Amino acid sequence: MNIQAKLIIAAMGLAALPLAQANDFEDFGRVVRVQPRVEQIRMPRQECRTEYVQVPVQQERGAGGGIVGGIVGGLLGNQVGSGSGRVAATAAGAIAGAMVGDRAENANRPQGGVQEQAVRQCRTVDAFESRTNGYDVTYEYRGQTYTSTMSRDPGNRVRLRVSVQPLDAY
Repeated sequence: MNIQAKLIIAAMGLAALPLAQANDFEDFGRVVRVQPRVEQIRMPRQECRTEYVQVPVQQERGAGGGIVGGIVGGLLGNQVGSGSGRVAATAAGAIAGAMVGDRAENANRPQGGVQEQAVRQCRTVDAFESRTNGYDVTYEYRGQTYTSTMSRDPGNRVRLRVSVQPLDAY
């Protein structure tokens, strides 16, 4: 192929270049206003506090002194009585011995009272958090004003993809 043929093919390719260009191109618009889209989100949380309350305390009494006292009193009553009175003396000795034994065992124990106890009380409180979930952006392009929602603040100018399409002749 000679040089003239190559030049003719190159010239034809350059002449056809505007026909082969895409219908989309990029340009910039001037940002007029940016308004954040703020959403209130409910975030429940626990608030707890500790209170101290007075709780009655019941001391347990020992039973061993009453049992031993009843046995000893019953044996002594059995030794004192005679005949049918022996049964009554044994019963009276057992009762008296049980009372003396119980008092002897439980005499130094506190009878009860109150004790301070910590009680934790919690409740759920609604708290709200503000979150930005986008931006309403108003911009101008070639004398026209447009508004679009964007995921971030574009700054002073916004990058645009411009699409060119012919109008229908009919």
